[in-house]
Amino acid sequence: MADMQAFHDALHHWAAGGPGAPAGELAVGLGLRTAVLLEGPSDLAAVEVLAARRGRDLAAEGVCVVAMGGAMSVGRYAGLLGPPGLGLRLTGLCDVGEQGFYERGLEQARAPREGVFVCVADLEDELIRALGTERVEEIIEVEGDLRAWQTFVRQPAQDGRPRQQQLRRFLGTKKGRKIRYGHLLVEGLGPGQVPAPLDGLLTSL
Repeated sequence: MADMQAFHDALHHWAAGGPGAPAGELAVGLGLRTAVLLEGPSDLAAVEVLAARRGRDLAAEGVCVVAMGGAMSVGRYAGLLGPPGLGLRLTGLCDVGEQGFYERGLEQARAPREGVFVCVADLEDELIRALGTERVEEIIEVEGDLRAWQTFVRQPAQDGRPRQQQLRRFLGTKKGRKIRYGHLLVEGLGPGQVPAPLDGLLTSL
């Protein structure tokens, strides 16, 4: 039976210049119909957790969720997965600052651009605003990162910055932290708190 991880491995190898046949064969075996293009692993973590919370098995539904390693790779992956390549329907989630890369990449791949959901700043910013800064700080404390957070906010560069901006910057200061909190912040969302871009993406699949 085809395996989604094997497909991801074959896809990334293809994107790096390898052969496309293995990815194509796995896509057929998996019954893939839609590809979700994400900038990185923290976005992937958030999408996977929200899908699981909603009882969705995206792989079983023929949806592959791809962390491309940066928005500048969207043209390459859109070409491989979209109409010029495997012919999958394309959708995605991006930061507002990277929207142009997505629009140009999808246009080059002859894919509709309407399926891209855009975060005001980035997904971490969306999640912090949805939860509120006090709730995010509670999660940081529960996770044992309170001392690191208190040290961070005492830095001169953080003096006078809004709490939301401090939290957003803190999540990106240590390798792996954005991915871990991508899980945790989505898990902490209550009913009606899911940010519109993330909710729209999942609803569209």
